[in-house]
Amino acid sequence: MEEQRDLPKRPWDTCQEVPIIEDEQTPWKMIKLLKMISLFAVAFIVFGSALCSKTSFLLLITLSNEGTKTLPPEQKPVALLCIGCSLIASSVLFFEFLVSAGASILTIMAMPHLDIVTNVTIFNGVAVISAILQLVAQCSAKQTKHFLMPCIFGLIFILIGYVLFVLLYIMKDSSDNKMIIWVGLAVGGSILVSFNWWENYFQIISDNSSSTFLGNLCKDITKCQNILQIFSSFIRIVVTACVIGAYVPLAKMDWSILTSIPSRETSIIAIIIGVQLVSSAVCHWFALVACKMHALRRCFILPLYLASLAVLALLVIPVIVYYQDYRASLNGTANINFTDYCKVAVDGRNQNLKDSVLPCMVLDVTYTLCFLDMSKIADIGILTGTALFWWIGLVLVTLHLWKLNVHRIQRTQDLFIRRLYEGAFIEQSLLLNTRFDIHTKETIRKLDKYRPKEDPKINDFTFEAQIYFDDAFEHVEESCHLNEYAKNLVQVIQEVYGIFKNAEQKFFRKKQQVPDQKIIQTPYGGRLIVNMPQGNNIVVHFKDKERIRHKKRWSQIMYLYYLLGWKLMTKYYIQKHNTYILALDGDTDFQPASLMLLIDRLRIYPCVGAACGRIHPTGSGPAVWFQKFEYALSHWLQKTAEHVIGCVLCSPGCFSLFRAEALMDDNVMKTYSTKSTEARHYIQYDQGEDRWLCTLLLKQGWRVEYNAASDAHTNAPMDFKELYHQRRRWGASTMANMVDLLGSTKIISKRNPSISKPFMFYQFFGMISAILAPATICLLIAGSLSFVLNINSAAALVISVIPPAIYLGLCFKLKSDTQITIAAILGVCYAFLMLLVTISIIGSMVKAKTILTPSSILIISMSIIYIITAAIHPQEFHLLFYSFPYIICIPSAYLLLTIYSMANMNNVSWGTRETKPAAGTAPPPALTPQMKTQKAKGIFQQLFSWVKCCKKVSQGIQVDQLSGSQDNTAQEPEQLEAENTIVENITITEAEQGQLKRNIQSGWIEKLQSLSSDLTFEEDSLDQEEKKFWEELQKKYLEPLPDDKENQKKMANELRDLRNKVNFVFFMLNAFWLVATFILQLFSDTLSIKIPKLNIQFQKTGDDIQIDPIAFMFILGFAVSVVIQFLAMLYHRIHTLIHYVAIVDTEPKAMKKLEKQKSYLQGKRHSSSSNADSSYSSMKDFETEDSDVESEVTRKAHEEDAV
Repeated sequence: MEEQRDLPKRPWDTCQEVPIIEDEQTPWKMIKLLKMISLFAVAFIVFGSALCSKTSFLLLITLSNEGTKTLPPEQKPVALLCIGCSLIASSVLFFEFLVSAGASILTIMAMPHLDIVTNVTIFNGVAVISAILQLVAQCSAKQTKHFLMPCIFGLIFILIGYVLFVLLYIMKDSSDNKMIIWVGLAVGGSILVSFNWWENYFQIISDNSSSTFLGNLCKDITKCQNILQIFSSFIRIVVTACVIGAYVPLAKMDWSILTSIPSRETSIIAIIIGVQLVSSAVCHWFALVACKMHALRRCFILPLYLASLAVLALLVIPVIVYYQDYRASLNGTANINFTDYCKVAVDGRNQNLKDSVLPCMVLDVTYTLCFLDMSKIADIGILTGTALFWWIGLVLVTLHLWKLNVHRIQRTQDLFIRRLYEGAFIEQSLLLNTRFDIHTKETIRKLDKYRPKEDPKINDFTFEAQIYFDDAFEHVEESCHLNEYAKNLVQVIQEVYGIFKNAEQKFFRKKQQVPDQKIIQTPYGGRLIVNMPQGNNIVVHFKDKERIRHKKRWSQIMYLYYLLGWKLMTKYYIQKHNTYILALDGDTDFQPASLMLLIDRLRIYPCVGAACGRIHPTGSGPAVWFQKFEYALSHWLQKTAEHVIGCVLCSPGCFSLFRAEALMDDNVMKTYSTKSTEARHYIQYDQGEDRWLCTLLLKQGWRVEYNAASDAHTNAPMDFKELYHQRRRWGASTMANMVDLLGSTKIISKRNPSISKPFMFYQFFGMISAILAPATICLLIAGSLSFVLNINSAAALVISVIPPAIYLGLCFKLKSDTQITIAAILGVCYAFLMLLVTISIIGSMVKAKTILTPSSILIISMSIIYIITAAIHPQEFHLLFYSFPYIICIPSAYLLLTIYSMANMNNVSWGTRETKPAAGTAPPPALTPQMKTQKAKGIFQQLFSWVKCCKKVSQGIQVDQLSGSQDNTAQEPEQLEAENTIVENITITEAEQGQLKRNIQSGWIEKLQSLSSDLTFEEDSLDQEEKKFWEELQKKYLEPLPDDKENQKKMANELRDLRNKVNFVFFMLNAFWLVATFILQLFSDTLSIKIPKLNIQFQKTGDDIQIDPIAFMFILGFAVSVVIQFLAMLYHRIHTLIHYVAIVDTEPKAMKKLEKQKSYLQGKRHSSSSNADSSYSSMKDFETEDSDVESEVTRKAHEEDAV
């Protein structure tokens, strides 16, 4: 295979071997079904809650009518008071006064005297001022005149509705002065209510106006929006109270009736007002969900349009049915019309009717229509015309919502002009409160093949892959060349490039050769620039550890200053707020949709500095099985709880998106570049660099989030030794950063709005639980030994402590590998012991004949929570089967591993994927199995497939993008860590540095150029400005540290002292915990808490259960934390579903539209070609058709792969 790589590809050699990479895909059919169910449920809830809200509110108005009899006349103030509560439940200043007065006058004074049909539809007339302002806004803004004519007709229709309404009531009895007053109040009140949404169009009017007063006023209102909302709510409450307080005595009612309302009437009022308030809030929340799910038309606009019609049908149809039933009950003995029916059945009914509420309510609704003569077509026509014109007018005024552009998971303040809602007219409030012009800002829309870039019009981002290769050079004698790992990388790039360069070429086409690529000599080593098939670049930075500082953190500092300091701020001047860095490890595998989900979080919420996704460990073997369930629990419960109640404390470096502005903030990137000078620095800074970077972001006030729908897969340690080395680093780093955060609780809670003191207390309890984990495991084992061997609890505790105590002593004396070997042996023994623990727990329940003990309740509750949690994650439900190896590995993970990590805290080597060659000799050839090569090929295949169909952006377009407001994403380099890694400081003198610098200028470039004839490297050079940048950066931050034996010895002693101090405190706390428990068990009769034992039927058995108070408090605290995590998971899962459905509903549509455009352009290009050769022309036509079919198949495949 290696020999074949060196042979050049020929045009006749078109066949190729493409590795098949098994990738984890999302079940597309299940997701489509989930999307349909979610959208239907949201639409149904929005429609149903709007229906209930409006119906219950209109029933309250009907009950306050003078002629209705469900409530006696003296109890009408109760209905008026409930109407006022509905008006203020959701609760500039001048307009708020008008709106409050208008709403109160309309609903409290006027509407009780109108018919039910008018009451249903008059709310649609509140769009009159919105229609006028929309006309003004569209006329002043040239680009928003698309809906000018619908708005004009909508205003005309609403005005016609008002005219018909006035005619209907005035024509009936022009001498009725009271009715004229009620009609005037209704018209005036509805017009005043329509001022509620004046801000929706004020922004557009002020932007297009030459008046500086309007512009300044708009800015002031935007800045003081929260304060204005508070004042407006207060004014609304005061005005509503004043209107009700004045109207009740004017209407000759008495407030004293409120203290003596019968229970029947109280129940009726309570149920109606309760339904109204709850349904209004539910409708508002789910309408917001519909917008965030990008289902604006199906689940928001259409249900709200239909709600008014459904309310009208719900109230009028029972009236007609009761009327027809009454006529049928007469058996033809009398010919009665609707007017007679009102006199006999409605007005003459028994006022003391107590049997059923529904007939009373229907007859009360009928009473409001009795003023009409249903036998006259004119009355029915005018009433129907009034309702129809108002409804059509509302539809036309809000027609622009159908074309509204809404981002996924759009913020509430970006969707609605007012954060509150109007419970009295919920559907009109939601429709008119939606912003007329939502300012959408495009970010990365097309990522590689998932986001093709054929059309320059959609080149709204720049994509660049940066690979930083640590220790890429090997020095043998006086020569220098790339090591085997770097050569393998070049070979993989060459093979995958050839595959995708010719992926879409048809038969009878000459196979294209790979163009020349650039290779550059740099101050830090070398650089390889590979121009991918469609114009994007892969930049590989080969680092020489003898010229630049090595280790992962310094590679990150290298690319941070290069991408953000040099390219972002010095060369291109891109907006740092809309620039993101995707941090990856070399073995990370993800789908482009996962990246889009993270981008959504940073794009929508400006306070988010970083976001991470769901990490799935891959591999096989018991160690990986344990990690699969461990990762699942950590993401299901722990990260979701941190996201909901505070902030995620660690965004893993294997798959995280960072905002450039956050990284460049004060005390972040600069502090991250700090050289380790103290013992604790080596632990906090270098052992877990991703956690420390997040700690710096949190201290600076940035928020770190978690997106459960953004999946990524990474290789997990499959070897017991490698796992222990990894967790040794993670444990020490986690503890150091947690102590740092807890020590800065007061400052962080003030600077970071997402972190509160209760959240820090939650983290403190979690840290205490982690510290006491070894002692807790010993107690768990002691309990099982006591049950199985039937020995005293104190003796069982002593026996359980002996093995870990001996292992702790050995860890301070033996080498690391020997410690891990002993831990492996003990881990197997503890695994069998955990089986006894599990059996003993079940046996104790059977023996006690009850499950109502604290420990039994905790275990059963935890099991139920885990099962429910897994069920809520249907795609990951199979991970529940890995709970068995997780349970039996608990002693090894939380007892032995903790002891090993603490005892080896002074070891600050990386520990994983390291090889150490003999001094003075070349390192051995890389032992790279074929599966590793295939995996690398698969990663690069995905990279090339994403950039397929993307063409290189011209310099002019780049300038436009960089100077505009588009978002720019730079993909952070993959950390290929399979190379040699040495943790100690570099031993190199200045003379040796000069000699190596001269030797490295030649040799490795020629060898790389001769590596293959297919991938031709053209030597290039850096421009002087960039070269100067690298030299200055290298001198200030990245210069190899000089050899200082005394300093190294001093630091080793300091690390050892720090380890001893931390271990003393750590294990003394565990010892105190064990001793306290031991004493309580010795004196259990006097110091324990006794509670009566209950059987399954909750009956006392006569026996008592003894519980020591310390263990009970610990169990109670643990149970509370698990419940908090579970509730937070449910909340987070709902929002994850919203985001997931939104991207499923939008991303495939974008791909489909793009593929259709691509097929059309291809067909147009082929059809316009020369037809000189008829046979060749026919072949081209055939190929065009075949290309269309292929595009369609590719699109469907992408829909399955992307989501």
